[in-house]
Amino acid sequence: MRPRLWLLLAAQLAVLHGSSVLQQTPAYIKVQTNKMVMLSCEAKISLSNMRIYWLRQRQAPSSDSHHEFLALWDSAKGTIHSEEVEQEKVAVFRDASRFILNLTSVKPEDSGIYFCMIVGSPELTFGKGTQLSVVDFLPTTAQPTKKSTPKRRVCRLPRPETQKGPLCSPITLGLLVAGVLVLLVSLGVAIHLCCRRRRARLRFMKQLYK
Repeated sequence: MRPRLWLLLAAQLAVLHGSSVLQQTPAYIKVQTNKMVMLSCEAKISLSNMRIYWLRQRQAPSSDSHHEFLALWDSAKGTIHSEEVEQEKVAVFRDASRFILNLTSVKPEDSGIYFCMIVGSPELTFGKGTQLSVVDFLPTTAQPTKKSTPKRRVCRLPRPETQKGPLCSPITLGLLVAGVLVLLVSLGVAIHLCCRRRRARLRFMKQLYK
């Protein structure tokens, strides 16, 4: 049996309960069409001579779900691709204990759950998977609402209204007339007294020069 067919059959028969031996990050990622994405699988055990496989599951996990073999990382040969993938779009490389699946120019059909896996004897060990969603447009981030600064209320003094009609009441008018009369009487009295004094002075002068 060809190794690729054996791997697909083993993956379909395996019971997928994500293992803590292989820790995948992130758990979920959404990217825009034609962008690049990097998926990480960190091994918590020594993998000096082991191979790390990357698989893709296009539908929700189930007993009959199909796993596609994409590529593997080999300590001696580096990235080994599946015959059915575009080699220029898929690459696997190692960074210490992490094994990175690099996908370039992703399309909506690349959406699915990506698993890293190691083949033991006789068990298979899977990571918990990373769900990749490829969309044409990313949702825009909502801008935080700005709190409006309350406007300061300016207190304005009421404008004096222009009074219409008579300016003075009858009482005020009467008082004003009375005041004028008193002033005229006082002025008449003063003039009268002044005239009397002048007459008295003239009589005195006439008597003095006789």
